Amino acid sequence: MSLIALRRALTEPATPGIGPLPEDVTRLLLDLEAPPRLAAHLRAVHDTARGLVDAFGETLPRLRFDREEVLFGAATHDVGKVIHTGELSGPGHAHEQAGYELLRTHGVDARLARFARNHATWTAADISTEDLLVSLADKIWKAKRVGDLEDRVVERIRRDCGGSPWEAFMALDDVLDALARDADDRLAFQARHPITVVTGP
Repeated sequence: MSLIALRRALTEPATPGIGPLPEDVTRLLLDLEAPPRLAAHLRAVHDTARGLVDAFGETLPRLRFDREEVLFGAATHDVGKVIHTGELSGPGHAHEQAGYELLRTHGVDARLARFARNHATWTAADISTEDLLVSLADKIWKAKRVGDLEDRVVERIRRDCGGSPWEAFMALDDVLDALARDADDRLAFQARHPITVVTGP
C-alpha cells in the first residue's frame, strides 16, 4: 500500500475544515498502514465529535463527560477495519473486537480501547456518557439520526442538567442539526480516499 495516499488522507485540507487526528493516532495509523479511506473516516468522525463536545461545553456545561476520552474514542473507533477491510464498504461487526485487541496490543489502556469494541451498541446498563457520545458522533457525521441512541443522550442531559425531557431533546436536536449540515462535505471528503491502493505495474 502506498503511504503517500494514507498521508494524504491524514493531512489533506478538507471542507468543512476537518481537522487532524491526534498525533498518537496518526502515528498508529501510519504504523499499521491503514487504508486511506479509514483514515479519512476517522478524521471525519473525530472532527464531528470535537464539534459535539464543543457545543455541549457551551450549551450544556453541566453535562458530565471526559472530553479527551470522547475524542480518542472517535479517532480510533473503527481501527479494527485495518484487519477487516471488507467492513469499510460493507456491513459487519468483526472489526469491533479486533479493534479493541489491536489497540491493547499497541499499549492503549483498556479504558480508551473500549470505544473500538462498543461504539456500535449503546444498550448496556453501564454504558457511559462518553460511550454514548462516540456512538452519536459516529452517526451524525453523515447526518444519520438514531432515536434510541438520542433518547439515551437526552436522559443523560436531564440527569446532569435538569429540566424537562422536551428541553433536553431540543438542546440536543439543535446541536445535531447544526452538525448534520456539513454531512455531505464530510461524506465527499471520505469518498475521495481509496479503500485500497494498488501499487506497481
